[in-house]
Amino acid sequence: MGQFFEFTFNHPIMMSALFAIIIMIVMNEFKQKLLGFTEIAPGEAVRMINHDDAVVVDVRDDKEFSEGHVINAVHIPLGLLDSKLDTLEQYRDKPLIVYCRSGQRSAKAGSILQRQGFKSIYKLKGGMMAWTSADLPVSR
Repeated sequence: MGQFFEFTFNHPIMMSALFAIIIMIVMNEFKQKLLGFTEIAPGEAVRMINHDDAVVVDVRDDKEFSEGHVINAVHIPLGLLDSKLDTLEQYRDKPLIVYCRSGQRSAKAGSILQRQGFKSIYKLKGGMMAWTSADLPVSR
């Protein structure tokens, strides 16, 4: 134990970096627990669509949606989500994958859906930008 304290005293920058990384990892885990939904990578989203019958919800505006979207995505702009929840009612028992351009609006949408009682909510990490970067199919 004495060697640990000696190492810590002799390498303060390295130990500070270690503690910063540990804090960031812990904060990320708490963030996911507090938000109530999980971020998933595009590859995992494809697996869920194909094997778990997940429904994809696009919360971008009309112009962004018309420029390209995930095949068979349900389009509900974020600003209209509260008033259009009845559109998603038929999918209440299925996993919902929410996405936007980069991930900011979909986080808000995920929170709204969670408050409305939807249980299986997933956020596409990186949004449509990550989807297209992964060379996954886009419908226009």
